[in-house]
Formats: sequence, structure tokens, C-alpha cells
Amino acid sequence: MSTSSQFLSRRSFGKLAAGVAAAAGVASLGACSNRGGTASKDAPLRIMAVNHVWSQALKKRLGEFEDLIGRKVSMALLTADQLASAYNVKLNASATDVDVMMVRALQEQSVFAHNGWLTDLTDRVEGDKDFNWSDIQDAPRGVSITAGKALSVPVVTERPVLYYRKDLVASMGGPPGTLDELLDTALELTKRNRGFYGYVGRGQRSGAVSQWSSFLYSHGGDFTVDGKSGIGSPEALAAYKFYGKLLKQAGPPGATNMSLEQSLPVFAQGKAAFFIDADAVYSNFLDPKISTLGKNVGFAPFPAGPAGAKPHNIPSWSLGINQFSLLRDDAWQFIRWAASPKMVSEIQSAGIPGARESAWSDPRTLASFPPELAKSMQINAERGVGYDRPKVLQVGRARDIIGRPLVAGILGQAVEPVARDAHAEFADFLVRDNRHRES
Repeated sequence: MSTSSQFLSRRSFGKLAAGVAAAAGVASLGACSNRGGTASKDAPLRIMAVNHVWSQALKKRLGEFEDLIGRKVSMALLTADQLASAYNVKLNASATDVDVMMVRALQEQSVFAHNGWLTDLTDRVEGDKDFNWSDIQDAPRGVSITAGKALSVPVVTERPVLYYRKDLVASMGGPPGTLDELLDTALELTKRNRGFYGYVGRGQRSGAVSQWSSFLYSHGGDFTVDGKSGIGSPEALAAYKFYGKLLKQAGPPGATNMSLEQSLPVFAQGKAAFFIDADAVYSNFLDPKISTLGKNVGFAPFPAGPAGAKPHNIPSWSLGINQFSLLRDDAWQFIRWAASPKMVSEIQSAGIPGARESAWSDPRTLASFPPELAKSMQINAERGVGYDRPKVLQVGRARDIIGRPLVAGILGQAVEPVARDAHAEFADFLVRDNRHRES
């Protein structure tokens, strides 16, 4: 998946865990009893958010919004799994005790839309000139719309970036501009150094799919074509084989067990030459407590494949409004404030990438990023595809099917028969998923 949050320190995780029970709580009967009524003047605006650097930054500034709106604001910060569980309980109970929801437009928005849990924001975002909906980048904005309705507003974006060891790559002509060059260089560096790897990346069956998506697009493929399975195409097969060879021959052993949490430290400790993953995790490589790389870490745009460089550019987190909220107008005012051009520029200036064109075109907002990284993010955003997983209701099941040929390639097995079976299974899955969508 996309990186849902940056790494937490043990101390911050401990503080988070201590408050989870009170913050997430199961929807009480009292929370539902006022359904269809009005909220009292003393009722706080309740926000549920993932524990992410963006929400941490916003939480410190809630006093500004409280003064603006004249109402207390409560923000609960949870892990992504805790947030998903809390939504499942509350929304199924039509609970009114959550107003603003931090959601993953690519993961759960389709299900929430199908169940009628998100407020239609179309008139608000399009009718508010000061909010300037057209300033949101095309790719993230497109993902925010489900069945013609704007159901969320992107606040955090991410793209894959090529991280590399400057000291090793400088003598080999600099960072590779194509995927073929990446593979050749990674293989060469693996041969030269025992116990060292030319490349490290995600290899887990489901978790690797989001990062593999950019390899798929850059080979000319896609998850679906005209609503049907695209993972059996020659382009998809080439992308499966390429990714498998890269990790099998240039990666560490046990790659099929590696998520972001397992692969990132390998690069951070200087044991690999290349690493492709979300640009949102870059600060880990600049932190001497985590990384030994120091000034040796470099950043480059996603390399070009046979179809060019087509990385994903996605909204990893967005804001929506609970359809059962009794404070929908105030909830919109919060989104309007939190995702305003001014706030996005200020938050991005602190090193947290947003979704507004105005922020990305302002050199001041990029000053906190390493120059090489800022340039790479801009290039990737311009080339970006707005999704990194299939746009279906049952995202987890789809990723599990699509990830099977990935694992086969990494293990050095024949990819063709596995991809053929996965293609057939995914084709059947899409028929059933569409039926659920229409029901």
C-alpha cells in the first residue's frame, strides 16, 4: 500500500496506545440517539484521523480553527488499522459522534460511497471560489470523485521515488534513467559486493502491489482495461517478470516477506544501492538515529520503462464528512480550512507534501525538502497516474490476487502459468465486485 503514516517513535506509539480506547470507542447508543436532530451549541466537532505527520501538524493548530468557528474541536489520532476498525463499528451503527473522517480514497472510499456513509461535497468544493477545487492536482482530484460525486478532499499525497547510494552510483554514470539501466546497475553492484544488494523493495504478496503499479504502468499495462482484467496482458507479464528478476537477482533473501517496514532499514543501513518507495519516507534516511547514509543518499525520478516513466501520484490520505454527522456545515468549514491553499502551502513548507498545484509551483514550499528530492517529486507528480491499486470495492482481495504472480517471479518460478490463473481469477472477481457495486 501507500505509506499510510511515517514511522513512530516508541514514545509516541506508547502515548497513542494509551489513548486509543477512549478515542476510538465503540459507537454508543447515545451517539446514535440524536440521529436526524440537531447538535447542541456545546457539542464539539469530532475528527477521526490517522496518526500521521500531517494530522499531528494540524492538531497543534486546532486553536486557530476553534477561534474561527466558535466551537471546540476534538481530534483522535489512531493507527490505520485502528481507524478502519473504528469506522466499521461507527458507520455501521449510523453513529453521529464523528464528523470529519480522514480516509484513504483508494482503499475504502468506494465501499463508504456504496454504503452511503460519505457526504457529497460536490456543490461545496465546486461552488467555493476561495477553496479553488481546480487547484488540486488532477490525479488526486480525480480519485476523490466516486460515481460523479466529490466525496473527499486530498490532504496528503505521495509518489514513488528512486532512492540511491550516491557514493556507489556516481562512478556508474549517476542514477539510472530507465528501468533497464536500473536492473543492469543493480545486478552489477550485487556481483561486486558479497552481502550487499543492488536493490531492495517490497515483496510481500499484497503489500507490494501498490509499488509494483508504477512498474506496470511504465511497461504499458494496467490493472483493468475497459473494465476487464488487464493483468494477463503481455505488458503486465513483462512487468511481473521484470520486478521478479530485480528482487530475485539483485535483492536480499526473503524478499517475499518484506513490507516497507522490513525493506526500508536495509537501504537505511547502507546495505543496498537502490530502493524505490514512497517519497513520504525520505526523512528516515536523513535521520542519523535510523540511517547510516548521511549525505550519501540521493533521490531521482521514477525510471522510464518501455512505455515511459509513469509513476503513481496518489492521495494517500483525504478528508471526508460522515453522512450521519449533525455538524456537516462545521465539518466542511474544517476541511475548507485544513485543505485551503494557505494551509497546504504552510504544511508543505514543513516537509509534508500536499495536493495543490499552487503549493508545488511555489519554491518556498519545497525549500524544506532536499533539492534533488523536490525536483524528483515535481517530475513524478507531472507524470503521475492517480491510483496505485485497482479501483474496486474489495481492494484487499484484489491485491491478494494480483500479488500472486509477483511472488512467483521473486521466487524464480515460472510467471506465465501463475499470471494466467491470476488473470482468470481477477476477471471473475471483477464481475462479482461490479455486482456488489450495483446492489
